[in-house]
Amino acid sequence: MTLRIISTEYIVFQGEVKAVTLPGALGSFTVLPRHAALISTLTAGVVAYTTADGGEHTAGIGGGLVDVENDVISVCIY
Repeated sequence: MTLRIISTEYIVFQGEVKAVTLPGALGSFTVLPRHAALISTLTAGVVAYTTADGGEHTAGIGGGLVDVENDVISVCIY
């Protein structure tokens, strides 16, 4: 899967990942390969992701939106 975390000013992360956990408005949720398409709002919290090489990473966000489609996860944050 490809993950893109972008703000209005710069790209926080762009690369291949195995899993992404996001802070959704109704609770955190995890996106895995072949996940169904979705669009969701995000609350303040932490985006946690595992890169293709197995590395564990996090990024704090103030909120935003996520779009998942065809194994591409686009996270727009503020």
